[in-house]
Amino acid sequence: MKLNLNNASLRISAGLAKQFPTDPVPQITFSGRSNVGKSSLINMLLGRKSLARVSGEPGKTITVNFYDVDHKLFLVDLPGYGFAKRTFEDKQRWSALTDSYFTKNPHFDLVHLVVQLVDSRIGMTADDDEMLAYLSSLGIPFVIVATKADKLNKTEREASERAIRLHPSACDAVGIIFTSAKSKDGRDELWHAIEDACR
Repeated sequence: MKLNLNNASLRISAGLAKQFPTDPVPQITFSGRSNVGKSSLINMLLGRKSLARVSGEPGKTITVNFYDVDHKLFLVDLPGYGFAKRTFEDKQRWSALTDSYFTKNPHFDLVHLVVQLVDSRIGMTADDDEMLAYLSSLGIPFVIVATKADKLNKTEREASERAIRLHPSACDAVGIIFTSAKSKDGRDELWHAIEDACR
């Protein structure tokens, strides 16, 4: 799939399932905890600095953001989960909106891959386990992307890779990629995974 990354824009920040775009193009979905680096990763993939806005207050924004890439692909940013300061009502809204993306999406069959982000310094959390179990139950392929890898030294990175690969929730992953928005480490590898999923 040849993409003009200069032709990328935010199509819509959807707060309701009825607002989800219905374009018949592949959707690559980004999931992860609040402050794990989803916006930074999307900006890195698209070669932009601020197309995907980093929230000033983690966990505050509860929308599904659809980024239109050359009218051939959507990069879909789900709201971050696991933010401790969220109210019970906000957590319910997050759960309902995220669930509706997978269960009420008019083009659910075009969700080709979920990019599950994990902080490489923290590793897999209980929230990540829950999300991956949910994806596995729906039969959705996912790749695990460990973010902020530039903050680890060689020994720490090796330990993090080993821990993630051996984690039970990672057994269904189609791949594990370490990335850094700062150094662009893992960018090409992740694009290859996206292209493979869209074939």
